[in-house]
Amino acid sequence: MKILLAPDKFKGTLGADEVVSAMAEGAAAAGAEADRCPVADGGDGTAAVLLGAAGGEWRAAPAHDALGRPIDCRWALLADGTAVVEVAEASGLGRLDEHDRDPLGASSAGTGELVAAALAAGAERVLVACGGSATTDAGLGALEHFDPAAAEIVCLCDVGDGFEGALRYAPQKGAGPEQLEQLADRLARLRVELPHDPGRLPFTGAAGGLAGGLWAHGARLVPGSRFVLDAVGFDARLAVAEAVLTGEGAIDATSLAGKAVGEVALRARRAQLACHVIVGRDELEGSGRARFASISVAGTSAAIAAAVAALLRA
Repeated sequence: MKILLAPDKFKGTLGADEVVSAMAEGAAAAGAEADRCPVADGGDGTAAVLLGAAGGEWRAAPAHDALGRPIDCRWALLADGTAVVEVAEASGLGRLDEHDRDPLGASSAGTGELVAAALAAGAERVLVACGGSATTDAGLGALEHFDPAAAEIVCLCDVGDGFEGALRYAPQKGAGPEQLEQLADRLARLRVELPHDPGRLPFTGAAGGLAGGLWAHGARLVPGSRFVLDAVGFDARLAVAEAVLTGEGAIDATSLAGKAVGEVALRARRAQLACHVIVGRDELEGSGRARFASISVAGTSAAIAAAVAALLRA
């Protein structure tokens, strides 16, 4: 039996490569043949997945986090000369302790510094992976550090929200009711001030509106999960598989609205293949559960391997 293993990261605990290795261990224990195909949706981990698929190298660059503190960062240079910059790398929420979160003052400047480093290295195309930001500044901080007209900028968006939909994610970045009002005023003002009004265009709310700010200066916006699955040759690999296993740290309603596991399940359904999902937490309710042949909870590498082995032996 040939199984396509296509998990995303388990955010904060396991990278997609670690998850797929654990899944492969379980598949081997059950006597199944595994095709390792880690995926991503435009959030953190996207650069590693694209490097694994296309080849290339990591490049180091200094930058600043969302609070302006100097940090050491990296970006990816793919074999074809395309650069991949993750917003989460410099401007990410994961860079900040919970008590340090500053939803009003947090800046995407560090992301702009990494894009500038990629342009200085000769990249003519930059993929900006928009997930995991600590900011709601519509990318203004980033835009201070590079000229968007200097290269083709493509935003890989992990959510499909319109520009002001960025407010939906502000509470997890530390915003209370008063700050939400201030951020709403900021985004409403920027809609008028930006060269082009991002309005309610889909995907413009990604990364605290950074996708919208970059779009207003000529960037192209694409669904991150679809882009990555196409880049790793998912459909061709799906065509020779007998079942699919995917996974992520926590599954809920948002998983089916632009996230990698939702896109994997959609393509598996089109191919009339069973799609099983392994997750750290199961918070999916209602009809969405029907997208998957099974949902198993396993939060460690050992538990993931055991869950896959049990599933394939059943």
